[in-house]
Amino acid sequence: MHLRRTTALSVGSLLLAAPLLSSCGFNYATDRPNTVAAGANNRDGAVDVLGAVIVSAQDNSGTFIGTLANNDQTHSVSFESLTGANSDDVQAQSFSPRKIAPGGALNLSQEGGVPVTGTFKAGDVVSVSVVMDTGEKINLDVPVVADAGYFGGYDTSGSGSASPSGAASPSGEAKPSQGASPSGGAKPSGGASPTAAPTTPSAQGS
Repeated sequence: MHLRRTTALSVGSLLLAAPLLSSCGFNYATDRPNTVAAGANNRDGAVDVLGAVIVSAQDNSGTFIGTLANNDQTHSVSFESLTGANSDDVQAQSFSPRKIAPGGALNLSQEGGVPVTGTFKAGDVVSVSVVMDTGEKINLDVPVVADAGYFGGYDTSGSGSASPSGAASPSGEAKPSQGASPSGGAKPSGGASPTAAPTTPSAQGS
């Protein structure tokens, strides 16, 4: 009797656990679309915009980056322009249309972002519209992030590119050596004059 009871309890436990085990076999979190990023996402149209941010090295200017994925497996599409969604607070630099192949993607962080200006700073959220050549307009509320850490170096706007060129000026710090070279460089021939200089002290000694 004790053996039958134990067997019955074991079978009952398995029957109770079966629904729980079977429920774990579907709808895995890893099977669902999930974009872990600081940027804004929009999957509502024929083109997905993923991880969109404006990287800003200083107030009122920055660079729009993100990934544009073409869901159409037959026709290509082009990223045509970027505008402010609700106002004229954001102005984007004009650029040549960027083609996205059928089923392909355009990663602006790798292929060059879009410089923008306006009234914003790191920590703000800016409304923009991504405009495709098909007429589709994708509206997003995009966070403005500092050009530092993970996003360091992505701001290629006028102010952002000026700092790397300013970073190139340290090579201009080699010009102090040129600044020394005018004294030394103008006097390579004058390098002979230092030899003449000892003669003048000797002349003074006489």
